[in-house]
Formats: sequence, structure tokens, C-alpha cells
Amino acid sequence: MNIRPKKSLGQHFLKDGNIVRRIVGHVQAGKEDRVVEIGPGTGALTVPLSERYPDLHVFEVDERAIEVIARQCPGVTIHPVSFLDADIASLQKEPGERLFVVGNLPYFLTSPILFRILDQGSLFSQAVLMIQKEVAERLVARPRTKEYGILSVQAQVLGKVELLFPVSRHVFHPPPKVESAVISYRPGNETFPGSVDDLPVPLARFKLVVRTAFQQRRKRLSNALKGLFGGSFPDGFDAGRRAEELEPVEFVRLAEWLENRR
Repeated sequence: MNIRPKKSLGQHFLKDGNIVRRIVGHVQAGKEDRVVEIGPGTGALTVPLSERYPDLHVFEVDERAIEVIARQCPGVTIHPVSFLDADIASLQKEPGERLFVVGNLPYFLTSPILFRILDQGSLFSQAVLMIQKEVAERLVARPRTKEYGILSVQAQVLGKVELLFPVSRHVFHPPPKVESAVISYRPGNETFPGSVDDLPVPLARFKLVVRTAFQQRRKRLSNALKGLFGGSFPDGFDAGRRAEELEPVEFVRLAEWLENRR
């Protein structure tokens, strides 16, 4: 059964076996681990993943793709729902068990999916994702670069991000208008090993500070954050800087100071 890509679903089917092998090779799950694939489409990744990981779950909303996956990979558990609407915690076989996520993401859903994974870091061990190259570059961007922003700060505070390799648009059918890249994200790092669970401030407060700071990224923080901080900042903090000049962890300290003051 051939599937005609649907523009409304953002479908660009991967057709290069070498890229498939490289993606699957970067998944660090064991045979006993539960692996989740987002949007399997025609099964380019699903088939080799199912051969390596017996406990594979996929999220797919296209009925045509569901039929293909059911026929090609009868042992795979198919969830006919969007990953964004799913109860991810219910996929844990037991409390505390972490999932591995793989996917060639629809471009128009990349940011919502990334933020969902970031926000629920305690549920995941690793995510290996194909996304727009420009988004991948934002994830790993450092301060004082034009790519550095909200996504950079949140991803680097809550985990470790690695840009694995670029992917040409010509390995897809149909070719998208942009280049892609594959990234690996692991929740937790040296500063916050438990990712969200180890933040010293509620996640919502941290995200509010980051979002507010970057909404007016060209303004000094003394102005950009005035509505939140009222002109007062922690002792020794240079509020004359702009959001793009701060290290990711500095946003956590700002949010923590604000939370304690309240």
C-alpha cells in the first residue's frame, strides 16, 4: 500500500536507509526498555526499531499509516492518537521507569513536541529526533548568538542536547523546503540531575522568567523584566545585560530569587 503524503499532516517520508540506520544506532535503549515512536508514517524507522526493541509503541493519527504499520509490524503497539494528546505517564510499565522516544517529527509540531518532552523529563531517558536544522541549532546555541533563545535555555537547563548530524532534504518524499538534523536529548545534567524534579523553583515560574526576558530580547533586563521584578534584582546581578547574554542557569537563579521574594 503506497501512501500519498498529506500536506495537512506535515508528512515527509524518510526514504534513505543509511539515515535510518544512523538514527536507530543512536538510540541507547536496551532490549527490555519501552521505546516510543512519534509519527511512524510508512514505517521507515518502525521496522528496524521493532526488530531491535520488542516493546515498541507508536503514535499515529493517519489511518492509512496505521494500516501499513499493523501489517508490517504486527508486534508493535499502535496508539491512534497524537503524541501531544497522549497520557505519556500511562506508558510506564512501572513507576519510575523511563521511556525512549524516537521520531521524524512533523515540522509544524516540532516545538510543541519538544516542549512536552522537556516539561516531562522525569518520564524519559532519551529522545532521538529528526527536526528542522534551524531548531536543532537553537537547541544547542550558546549565549551571545542569534540562535540562542527560549528553547536553548529550557533544553540546556533541563537536560543535555547533542546535535548528532545534519540531514539533506533530498532524503525525504516529498523533499521539504528546509534542511533537517537529528538531535539527542537526555533529561538531567550535572547541575540538575533529575531535570524538572531537581529545579529549585516551580517549572512554570522558571518558564515565565525565560519567556518574559526573551520577548524583548533587545532590551536590557532591567526593562524587559520590570513587570515581574519591579526594578529589584538579586545582589550582584547585572540587570544591564540582555537576555541573550545570560548563561542558562542564571535564569534559574533569577526565577528562584523571584519565587522566594513572593
